Amino acid sequence: MNFARSLFTVSSLTIVSRVGGFVRDSLTAIFLGAGPVADAFFVAQRLPNLFRSLFAEGAFSAAFVPLYTTEKERHGEEAAQRFAGQALMLLLAALVPFSVLVMMFMPQVMMILAPGFEHDPEKYKLAVDFSTITFPYLALISVTALQTGVLNARGRFGPGAAAPIAFNIVLIIGLFAARFFHWHVGYTLAWSVTISGAVQCAWLAVSCYRAQASIPLLRPQLGEASGKLFRRIGPGAVGAGAAQINLLISTILASTLPTGAVSHLFYADRLNQLPLGIVGIAVATTLLPLLSRHIEAGEEDKARHFSSRAIEFCLLLGLPAMIGLIVLARPIVQTLFQHGAFTQEDTVATVQALRAYALGIPGFLLVKVFAACFFARHDTKTPVKAAMTSMAANVVFSVLLLGVLQHVGIALANSLAVSLNAILHYRHLRRKNVPLGDLKLPVRMKKIFLCAAIMAGTTALLTQFGWNAIALSGVGQEVVGLCALIGLSGVSYAAALQVTGTMRWGDVKGIMGRR
Repeated sequence: MNFARSLFTVSSLTIVSRVGGFVRDSLTAIFLGAGPVADAFFVAQRLPNLFRSLFAEGAFSAAFVPLYTTEKERHGEEAAQRFAGQALMLLLAALVPFSVLVMMFMPQVMMILAPGFEHDPEKYKLAVDFSTITFPYLALISVTALQTGVLNARGRFGPGAAAPIAFNIVLIIGLFAARFFHWHVGYTLAWSVTISGAVQCAWLAVSCYRAQASIPLLRPQLGEASGKLFRRIGPGAVGAGAAQINLLISTILASTLPTGAVSHLFYADRLNQLPLGIVGIAVATTLLPLLSRHIEAGEEDKARHFSSRAIEFCLLLGLPAMIGLIVLARPIVQTLFQHGAFTQEDTVATVQALRAYALGIPGFLLVKVFAACFFARHDTKTPVKAAMTSMAANVVFSVLLLGVLQHVGIALANSLAVSLNAILHYRHLRRKNVPLGDLKLPVRMKKIFLCAAIMAGTTALLTQFGWNAIALSGVGQEVVGLCALIGLSGVSYAAALQVTGTMRWGDVKGIMGRR
């Protein structure tokens, strides 16, 4: 398997998904703005999206892929498919009753998820209704996670990476349908979330069939592999999903702030999720099966090599992404969202939150690499220690900063907690003598930091002298101006990489063609 090509495939499809997400969020901002209906919907969306991150991109993949790979390597494909079928039945047996129970007691759940809404009966009722409608998405996306895991373990990364595109398409259709048929926008969006889960599940079922990897429906049997799977899902959920759990805590605290705080954090987080999705999901998706296979074969040198290249990949794209979102926060938010019901005051509040969130990008991406190193060795407990400390720190930081910085304090606390999580993961890896970086890594890291610093200075100068001249001069000019700023900033970074020898075009072509 070509690691770089797999990263490129997943990243490219994720870019398409995130661009669709920008269109969806821009339309949502125009139709809903940052008012009570928007706050209620974003709280309702946070719950299933939390489980999507934990299962589709976290715990289930972290636990399932190494075990599925082991079954496939040791006992053949038929045994691996039996394991997948048993896992599917056990998964549904656990999640369907759980979903029904949560939906029955959603009013009480909402008191925990958004306690501040209790003082606004209308917003509280909307949040309960929206959450009840969207919660079946959990079971649907968990099945999707299993299907994606099977395909990923077989080296087929495209279908799973493309599935989230359906989420955006269905919600965009829902927004236009609500406008055309005069439906309630909030309720329409809530139903669209659940429908999108069914569409993604159907898409991956077809993909599994075409790959001759259809998952059979088998009677639940708690065998050795199945038992290991479900023992590891709990720790894996905490270890791989710490960032999303931190965001859930942020939502709970933001619900106690004035109306609009939840929406401002949501819009800022959506922008912050672009690099996290493109780089983080690509690394987590492709690195884990690769490490699992080499470690299973006793090839620790190869595992060290690929983990080193993954760290470089995260820093190579993560550092400029952080700089871009911090320096270009105002042009980005103003161009994408400041239309319709989204006001200039909303722009200012969202920009402040975005800059605070962006500080945590490098830490978040490195956690993906470090966690994969543990999961590939069937260790889901060690990341929990770091994740639990990180979540506790997030609560402490949020409470300390909430009174001084309001919603910006919540975003900053999240970044501090994610960075702490990365540091703790790294310390645990060193203590366990897990091979991580090769001799090339320190030299390349220094060059990447230098190139990022050059890009930061260039982008700041371009923004200072360029954006002020076209700000609020019309949507068309703002879009052109923003694209020009991003393009010139990217060119300066690419030129710095070329001049310093960090990454040349010939290197890129060589990597893409090398196994």
